[in-house]
Amino acid sequence: MSANVKRAMALTATLNRLTFNDADEVRALFSELIGKQVDGSFLLIPPFYTAGGREISVGRNVFINQNCTFFDLGGLAIADDVLIGPNVSLITSGHPIAPSQRRDAVIAKPIAIERNVWIAAGATVIGGVTVGENSVVAAGSVVTKNVPANMLVGGNPARVIRSIAE
Repeated sequence: MSANVKRAMALTATLNRLTFNDADEVRALFSELIGKQVDGSFLLIPPFYTAGGREISVGRNVFINQNCTFFDLGGLAIADDVLIGPNVSLITSGHPIAPSQRRDAVIAKPIAIERNVWIAAGATVIGGVTVGENSVVAAGSVVTKNVPANMLVGGNPARVIRSIAE
């Protein structure tokens, strides 16, 4: 795990020296970071932070805005057509609540972001959550439970605000 963190820190440091105009180089470095080739439609605006990278998968036509943090130890799956706003945190890992156990273990659970989801600026999604197809996570929300498809959620903790209809 330590070697993977060091590798991720080195790759993200290089990636974070790039700009919006370096899209091809960003795609190449992000592909190296996650160990899989990303689609040519993938767009990420640096800076970007992760402690691993190998457990991230992204679909086609994914946009990740600047200053996002993805802790992917538990697995992070991002489907096609997803929009991720600036300052979004996707955090798959944490520590036990009991003070005596906090330094002894890491608890990791996957996050799944389904097709055509928009996660707005400053939102945080916690491990163990699936955000359903076409849903929107409002800015600044903290998502601790699954989000059904076609819903707008918001708040801390996030709750369903309303259904999204075309």
